Amino acid sequence: MQKPESGEAEKAKQPEVFFDLETTGLGQSCEIVQLAAVSGGHSLNLYVIPRCRIQRGAAKVTGFKVSRQRLFLHRQPVLTNSLKEVLVSFIAFLQMLGRPLLVGHNIRRFDCPVLARVLDELDLRAEFESSLSGCVDTLPLAREMLKDRGLQSFRQENLVRELLGVNYKAHNALEDVRALQTLYSFLQPTPEVVLRHKFTLDSMNNKPPVAAATTKVSCKLPGQRPLWEHFRQAVNLTEERDGDLHTLLRQPLL
Repeated sequence: MQKPESGEAEKAKQPEVFFDLETTGLGQSCEIVQLAAVSGGHSLNLYVIPRCRIQRGAAKVTGFKVSRQRLFLHRQPVLTNSLKEVLVSFIAFLQMLGRPLLVGHNIRRFDCPVLARVLDELDLRAEFESSLSGCVDTLPLAREMLKDRGLQSFRQENLVRELLGVNYKAHNALEDVRALQTLYSFLQPTPEVVLRHKFTLDSMNNKPPVAAATTKVSCKLPGQRPLWEHFRQAVNLTEERDGDLHTLLRQPLL
């Protein structure tokens, strides 16, 4: 009788990775511009020049603009990688943490369908799914846990402001995931609550269709290159004195 309880305790201790996307718009065919993820002291923050125009509303909210094949954030140029390089680096980040739980706000209806579409397009979905234990959307989770608080909005920035008394720079993927990690720690959902909101890319209700072959992008990335080797070149890992690793973008890959 003790072994199952021990197993459940191990599951409860599995790491969480908080992730977010910034995109060219809100439609199902929108493109990724920024992907960020954090887990404790580990962080990943990568940018992509999108393959379609950034919608005016999205540009106003996020501060992204493309000019002369360069990506700018609030008028400052940022280093970019190809979409495939970003996804491969994200998969390697998950693998480094040992099949964590992927956590995000409103990811079941937006971020995960966008992610699933591009993973299918670049034939990376199987590798991605084998690198994590599942996904959890904190939007319905917060609605369940805070149903008696009388909150008028469950938008992430509102929850952070109302529960933590903090205003932060929303609509920047890295700032969003840092704030969400703090919010999740404050909420402290039980394993039972987490399980009720756990899903996979295959089980989410609004999974988009696989992108047509004509929309695929040619990426010059060696097919047999180990994920971790590529990941180390996509980001620069520096070890702090406390032993935590922080991932910082070093330079775009050729």
